[in-house]
This record gives sequence, structure tokens and C-alpha cells, in this order.
Amino acid sequence: MLWQPSKDFIQNSHLHHYFDWLGQNYNLKFQNYQDAWQWSVENVEDFWETVWKYFKVISHSPYKQVLKERKMPGAIWFEGATLNYAENIFERWEMDEETAIVFSSERHDLVEISWGEMRSQVASMAAYLRSIGIQKGDCVAAYLPNIPEATFAFLACASIGAIWSSCSPDFGTNSIVDRFSQIEPKLLFAADGYTYNGKPFDKTAVINELCEKLPTVKHLIVIPYLNQVGSLQLAVGCQAAASGTRLHTANCRTAFWNDTFTPNPTLAYEAVPFDHPLYVLYSSGTTGIPKAITHSHGGNLLEHLKYLYFHNDVHHGERFFWFSTTGWMMWNFVNASLLAGATIVIYDGSPGYPDLNRLWALAEKAKIAHFGTSAPFLSACMKQGLEPGKKNDLSALRSIGSTGSPLPPDAYDYVYDHIKKDVWLSSMAGGTDVCTAWVGGNPMGPVWLGEIQCRCLGAAIEAWDEAGKPVENEVGELVVTQPMPSMPVFFWGDKNNERYLASYFDTYPGMWRHGDWIKITEHDGVIIFGRSDATLNRQGVRIGTAEIYRAMDKIMEVKDSLIVNVELEGGGDYMPLFVLMNEGENLTDELRKKINLTLRTEYSPRHVPDEIITCPDIPYTISGKKMEAPVKKILKGKALHKAANLDSMRNPECLAFFQNFKNS
Repeated sequence: MLWQPSKDFIQNSHLHHYFDWLGQNYNLKFQNYQDAWQWSVENVEDFWETVWKYFKVISHSPYKQVLKERKMPGAIWFEGATLNYAENIFERWEMDEETAIVFSSERHDLVEISWGEMRSQVASMAAYLRSIGIQKGDCVAAYLPNIPEATFAFLACASIGAIWSSCSPDFGTNSIVDRFSQIEPKLLFAADGYTYNGKPFDKTAVINELCEKLPTVKHLIVIPYLNQVGSLQLAVGCQAAASGTRLHTANCRTAFWNDTFTPNPTLAYEAVPFDHPLYVLYSSGTTGIPKAITHSHGGNLLEHLKYLYFHNDVHHGERFFWFSTTGWMMWNFVNASLLAGATIVIYDGSPGYPDLNRLWALAEKAKIAHFGTSAPFLSACMKQGLEPGKKNDLSALRSIGSTGSPLPPDAYDYVYDHIKKDVWLSSMAGGTDVCTAWVGGNPMGPVWLGEIQCRCLGAAIEAWDEAGKPVENEVGELVVTQPMPSMPVFFWGDKNNERYLASYFDTYPGMWRHGDWIKITEHDGVIIFGRSDATLNRQGVRIGTAEIYRAMDKIMEVKDSLIVNVELEGGGDYMPLFVLMNEGENLTDELRKKINLTLRTEYSPRHVPDEIITCPDIPYTISGKKMEAPVKKILKGKALHKAANLDSMRNPECLAFFQNFKNS
């Protein structure tokens, strides 16, 4: 046991207040958190109705019933209710003078933006969107860094019932087109570039190409972020430099952010059904084009209220930070902390520039109460011998969150030995599929070495063995046995829900298989052992193998390829790319550079492998599917005959190479 909450910590927690409220209003008394969790998953209708009532959800029409039918997929939540996600952010609080956003980047010191200023920006953009014909149900795409304008634009879209979708500017053009083309956006927000590791990256050429390859985009709003003149003075202070306006967007009407501003606008809200799409997130693209995972206003509203209050214990006015980009669901999650009246702290740039203390220095200067990061970042700080607790004043820091990949036990010790002894380490795991965490923090319980504290309220999580039976203290598949409001309403463009069903319900019909190996511990905590599918979990961010292969198809010297990512002890990973060369071709240093450059420019730096190795053949099943998972198992030390069903293979003899490679 590494940490226990004090009596005051428990009594001041939102979770404790909620349990008291349940006792007073429903005569529900729980002996411990586990009893409360059990009640919440056995009585999902009652639980989610109490969430609605406890938070006094702002709605325009009442719901007929909480859950029309308890089934997966197809559960219909709060039918009849109409509401708006943005309205539940802005109208829960009266605090226009308080700080809503603290922004910093590699080039900008702290900039503070008040709730009143944020409201004005959002209202102005919403009015502009309406003026150009963007309305409820229209899709809007964003190619933006993690800057205040991204938050303003998202909230403006939400307020009018438009559907938001975003990618970060480190994605290559093809990767963005693969995503945005599915939703056929009418408008594109884009920044002219960004800075990373001290280097500027001009993206005007990419913007031009996106406008050509996304024919449905009729309006472009450009934020002159890279080429702005002077310091950042909120969004309305940005000006375009003459050298930064090399845009040739004949197909769409172009405006700069400043051109859209209206003084003294009124923020109005479009009431939408509970299951109306709020935003579209994307899978990693492992089995083809990334899935366009569509989330709802009502589902995300209830889930985010539940998690951020009960499991993150975020309080009004506290400063909430999670290092992210606009292409990761944690960006959406950070914005959700506004529901709790928190101040969001956002940072644009590299977490390691000019050194790994950059974010800890930000925690001190911005007085961050909740500091969120990834397991690889904490492991990197540990390996470098960083001592943030000695170098920085972290007195405001109340919790450290970790997600993206499993946090190794050594990193738990590191947090308490070298960052802060009395901090609450709140590791969590969930994903893009639900835009939240299945398992995470419990402010009323202890932190055990290497364990996530609990299964979240309303999340009926079990570990299932190969026979489809729940097990405890054994590794099994993460299976969800009851519906949740924040499950996707659908995949955009998914005919007959085929991809939706195949993604979650093809293994256990009626039960959600998430694709993670987990263990429920004797403390009712959870340990995650990594992905059970072929997704590459690279530096805490999922990458699809299909994206790697699409890039490799353009390398004429390479006949075929296979990519895996192997989690290492201590929290690191190793991602080798195996290539089968065309006859007469050799893997030269020049070709290695060409492959790496292609992956970096078409997708992102995370797609670049740690090593490129030639192999005699690529393993396939008889039905023609590449076998990444068996190769990964072999590289992790599993015997060949246990790693793959050789009878199902087209070329079983080729696995010997990978076993020899592992042993060499």
C-alpha cells in the first residue's frame, strides 16, 4: 500500500458526498466502495438516474424512461430527453471573472483566459457558424494543435448541435483524409502550423491539399498560430503574417479567426436528443480505414460528470491538466473537466523540450491540482533520474493521473519517492471507444503498487477466461456485461452496424469485448497487461498497423511487411518493422531513411519503428490475414506452437525466423 486518503480527503470528496446523498434520498447505505460498485452495475437504470438527478442535468424536455431495453448493442438511454453538452458547461456556473483556461506552449508563457472571455469567444464563433449555414447535424472538422481556439471551436459547434471531429497537425495528409472523408465535413478549422521540439512546422501546404481532397468542405477558418505577429493575446489578438498566408483554397470560402469575431454576442443553445452526436473520434486503423466512433451529447455528459467528479474528484476552481493532442480522446476529456467548474491547463509542444522537467515546471507555475500524463512519460522521467519534487514547488498538486498504457510498478514507487509522497496516484484505463475510463481512481480507497484502484461506478467490468467465464486474480479478457450511456451510438457510415458489431461483440455476443488483458486483484483493483489485439500501443498512443502498411505500399523496394510493438519490462516498448524485400533489392541505410521519412511525413513520428529487419517471409493465415499477434507473442518469449495455430497458417515454416530472431 503506497497511499491512503486522509479522513478529510475522504469527507471532502465528491464520491463521499454522493454516497451521503444516496443515503438521504434513496436509503442506500454501502459498507465500502465495492458494495457501491456492485449496486451500480446490477441496477444500471437506477444508478444512471441518480447521476442525472444528483448533478441536476439541464434539459429542455424530460426523459420517458432511463433505459428502454437493457441490451448491447441497441440500448436506448433517456429517450425523450433533449439537452446540450455545452449548455451544461456554461450554465452550471456563474463565474465569468474566474479563470477557465491556462495556456502555455514552447513559444508562449502562461496565458490566462476567463470564463467570460471564453463564453464570448464561443458565442461569437457559434454566431458565425450559424451565419454561414452550419446547423444541427452538420459535421465540422479541425486540424489544430492543442490551443485555446480548439476548445472555443468545439464548444461553439456543440452549442449549435453541429458534430465535431479533430486531428492533431502531426498527422500526415493521408491519415487525416482517411478520417475526415468518412464524415464529409462542411467546414474545416486549421492552423497554419505549429512548433515541436523547438522546430517550426508550416502546414499551409497540407491545408491546401486537405481542401482539395475533402470536396464537402465549403468553408475554411484559419488560425495564424505559427505565423502570428506578437505574443498571444487570446484568439482575437492573433494576426496573420504576410509570409504565412500561402493558401490557395479555391474550393472553399476562407476566413481568418479574427474575421469571424462579433462583439457582445449572446450564447444560445440548440436542444438535441440525448443520443444526438457530439463528436466523432477515430480508432487506430488496425484493420483498414479508421473507424469513425460517434459519441452522443447525453451519454458523454453523464459519463464525464460521473468520472470527473467521483473518480477524479475534480473540484470547482481546481486546475486540471492532461498532456494530450487534439487527436487523442484525452483532449475531449480535459475539456470535460469544465463541467466541474475546473480551470483547464493546456500545453502545446513536446513534453521533453527543452528537457523532461518542462511539464513539472508548468505544474508549479500554473498551480496544477490534477496532473495527467502517460505511463511512458513517467517512466522516461524515472530513467533520467528526474526529481520533480525537489526541483519544483508541487504544493498545489493533489493527484497524478496516468493512462495510455499500463503503468509499471517501478513508476508507482518513483512517483512517491521522487515526485510527491502524499499525492493521490490515479491511474486509469478506457479509451476512444467510450471517451472515458472503465477503471480508474477511488478517492476513498488506498493505492496499491501496480494496481488501478477500482472498476468505475456503472462500468460492469469482468475478466473472462477462454471459456467465457469471469475470473478473479487471473488474467482474462476485459469484458463489459452491461450497457453504459457513453458507448458509441454508432460508427459513422457503418452499413448495418457491421463494423460496430465486429469491433466489440463478435467474440461474446451481447457482451462487449474490449481487447485488453486484465486481472481483478484481491483488493478489487485492476491490473492491465496490454492489448489483446494487434493494435500498436506506441508511447501511450494507439497506432493502427493498417496505417503502417498503407505507407509501406508506396515503398517499391519492399514486397511485404509486418509491424508489432512489444511492451518491455519497466514500461518501455520496442517496435520492429519486418520487411520482405523484392527480388534483387537490399535493405540499405538509404532505404531505411526513406521508409522512416515516409512513415513520419504521411502519418506521425510515432509511426517510425525502432528497427527495420529483413525477413524471408511474412506469416499469413489461410484466409489471407497477417499474423501480428503470434509474432508479438513469440518476441515476448512464448513458444512457437503456443503462439499460433500452425494448422490455420498459409506458411507456418516462416515463424521459425521470428523465434530465431528472439533468441539471437
